[in-house]
Parts: sequence; C-alpha cells; structure tokens
Amino acid sequence: MALGPRLDLRQSQQLVMTPQLQQAIKLLAASNLEIEMFIGDALESNPLLEAGSVAADNETPPGEPDDIPREEFTADQLMEQAQGESEAPLDIDVSAIDRDRDTGEASIGAGGPSEAEWGSAGGASGGMDDLPGIEATKAAELTLAEHLDAQIGGIATNPHEEFVARHIAGLLDDAGYLTASLRDVAYDLGVDMDCTEDALEVVQMCDPTGIGARDLGECLALQAKDADRYDPAMATMLANLELLGKGDVPRLKRLCKVDDEDFADMLRELREYDPKPGLAFASSTSEAVVPDVLLGAKDDGGWDIALNQDTLPRLIVNRDYYIELGGEGADEETQGWLKEKLADAHWLIRALDQRQRTILKTAAEIVKQQDGFFRRGVSELRPLTLREVAEQIDMHESTVSRVTSNKYLHCDRGTFELKYFFTSGVASSDGEGASSEAIKARIKALIDAEDPKKVLSDQKLADLLNEEGFGLARRTVAKYREAIGIGSSAERRRAKKLAGF
Repeated sequence: MALGPRLDLRQSQQLVMTPQLQQAIKLLAASNLEIEMFIGDALESNPLLEAGSVAADNETPPGEPDDIPREEFTADQLMEQAQGESEAPLDIDVSAIDRDRDTGEASIGAGGPSEAEWGSAGGASGGMDDLPGIEATKAAELTLAEHLDAQIGGIATNPHEEFVARHIAGLLDDAGYLTASLRDVAYDLGVDMDCTEDALEVVQMCDPTGIGARDLGECLALQAKDADRYDPAMATMLANLELLGKGDVPRLKRLCKVDDEDFADMLRELREYDPKPGLAFASSTSEAVVPDVLLGAKDDGGWDIALNQDTLPRLIVNRDYYIELGGEGADEETQGWLKEKLADAHWLIRALDQRQRTILKTAAEIVKQQDGFFRRGVSELRPLTLREVAEQIDMHESTVSRVTSNKYLHCDRGTFELKYFFTSGVASSDGEGASSEAIKARIKALIDAEDPKKVLSDQKLADLLNEEGFGLARRTVAKYREAIGIGSSAERRRAKKLAGF
C-alpha cells in the first residue's frame, strides 16, 4: 500500500459545543441558588444588565424587532441579534457527544431531537464557570435522607407505604428525629393513620437504629430493642429519663426494681447508645427549599399552574447606558465591546426565559400524569418515567431529567421535588401499569405464604403473577426477588428444613 498525501471528502454532522451552549445546558439543571449566583456574576461583569421588575422584563430590549413575539423567536433571529457564529439545539442527548475531542466541537448522531434551538452569543459573560458542573451537583457527602431513601424500597411492603415512608424520611431533622405530627403527615398526603404509622415503622427499621424517633426515649428504646436489651426494667428507665437527668437515682432504681449492680449495667448500656444517630450524615438543612412551581385547584375542577415569581430572575438591558456609550464619538473598540455585551445580555435573557418556560411545560405534564395523586392522595400515584413525559412534551429524555433536577413543586399536600413523581412500573392487564414496588410486595407476600414443603420457584412465581395480570418473565421475578433480599427456592428450602418445617 503506497503512502502519500491525498484528499478525502467526508460528510458528517457535528454539534459546536460553544461555551454559551454549555452554560445554557447547565442553567437548565441549575437550582435556584445556582441561578442566583450566576445572575449576580452576570450583573457584575455586564454593565448593560440590571435587575428589573416583572413588568420591565416584558419590554423589548434595544435591537430586537417589536413585531416578533418573545415566544416565537427562532434560532436564526437570536443568532442574528447576538452576532453568534453557529446554532445548536439545546434539547440534545449530551451522552451522545464525543467528549474526547479538544477542538471545541463535538459529534452527535443525526437523529438528535431539537424541540427548541438557542443561538450562542459571542463572548457571553462568565459566571457559570465558577459553579459546579452537572455531574458535581450531587452533594459531596451522603445526607440522612439519601441514606434512608436507598433502604426504604427494600423494606416497605407496598408502594403507598413506600411513598409515605420516603416523605417521612424527608421530614426528619439533622439528628434523625421526626418533629412533625403523624396526623399532619396523614392529612397532607391523604392517607389514613394506619398507613402513616406503618410507614413510620419502615423508617425506624432503617439503619442507623434510632432513626425516626419522636423523642429521646423512643430513640434509645429502638436501639435497646435492636440490641435485645429492651426488658421491663430498661423500658421503665427510658420512660423516666427525667429522673435520670435530675440525678434521682434511688427513686429510679425503685421504679425499675433492680439492685445497684443491675442499675450500673443498665447505665453502661445506655451510654453506648447514640442519642442523635442522624448527625453521622451530612446536614440536609444547609439551604431552604423554595418551590419553583406553584399548583392550586381552580373552581372549574382544573389546575392553576404557575411559576413562583419570587424565584424568577428579573433582568433588563440598561438602555440609557447603552445609548450613552454608543453615541457619536465612540471609537471602534468601544462599539465592539458594546456589541459583545449587548449580545451577552440578549442571550442570557433568552436563556433564562426558555428555562422558565421549559420548567412550566414539564411540570404541567407531570401534574396531568399524576392528577390522581394531587386530588386523592398517594393511593393514586401511578408509575411514570422520564421517557413518557419527554414524548408528551416533544423533548429529549435527558432534557426532562435536567429540568426535574433540583426543582420543586408546591401544592396543598406539601412541597415535592419534581423527581418525586417518577416511579418505575411494569405492564399489567388493565393497561395502566403497576409500580415495581407493588410487584416486589406481591412477590414477598407469595413467598411468605408458601407451603414449606412446596417452596415456590421463580417460574412458579412468574406464573402466579401472570395469572394476576402482570406480564413478568422468570428472570424479572428473580431480579425483584433478589432486590428485596429473598433467597432462591433452594436456599429457602434449606433454611426452612433447618428451622424444622
């Protein structure tokens, strides 16, 4: 094969990942605090930007045609105003981008969807570089809520109980105590007290022991039960901790009906317990949760969905400063600087506006899909995936994932992260689908009720579930069984044989 120079023609599609497009993607996934920080940096670096009122936001910035509605701007029009060099869709699958290249360009497949296109402004103002990337938005340390969230799914017996348990886990303070009333929790979620109490028991079964207690006595009692030391004497001591605090040892010994040696052993045991088990995890109260979306019921039976005006960034272009600096006598360098800053201002205002409308559009579809939950409570929560919402609003699944991260919705039942309403499920005969957690609970119930002499195999479990209307394969049943920590049929048969069944 001869070696030598030659010319080749190749046709390919590429996405120019400009700094502006990268910032736009980060803005979509950013929380309220990150947006506030970014806007603060933009206001400092761009003198043409200033904070304004909501009414001022609706005015047309200088240089924009008045006859084009704000919602109808195309990428070409934005690019023309911003003096950009290329256009690229924001609604893309970032995982398809070739990140190994360092040329500033990235390859993307031909099938990438582009529901909304934004242009890039040359030399957009900095600020997002100081913020953590999308991959770094997760807390560096594990919070108590995250730790409990990973355990609840394997303990709860049904999806309703799991949902309430996750809600209770989110209400715990940094020490791991539940300060809210169970009656208030039941009212907010639209469930009965029995379901709420069962959900609290699920939380209290999680590691570390003592989590979910409502007072110090209950916290220590949970740890004593776990250590198999919760006898009548210990129960009496934990019910009279105020006497121990006062130093009234003689009276406490009389109540517990123990001698000095037993009392000393009880105190030694008590000192080994952790009165604040939640402090071993990162604090979850570092910042207050401010809802991005507000949901209220309308008189006609519909829903009133609106963005929280307190979280909306209000930016306008400083017209007076632009005219003053760009008037007669301005040199070429000043004109170029003004053009760059004006392009930055246009891009940022458009990017923030698009972000808010995308959040509202996604939240509206979530409310539509989970209408039963908002009307009747957790019993009506249905399986929902990111793909379903993405298909309905004609966006990419990765875009919906970014929009629902660190965004919160407030309704009569409380404040929930948008991610909260996405639950996995499997197909069922009624066409509505069933939650995966409900399937796990049914598998557990069938195994608990099985005859020790006729242990159910995975195939038999699959057959029984299919008779109930769930289309499950044997391998799927095995996956769910392993997820809830139940052994195979052979392992269960040996265990029951050893137990004397």
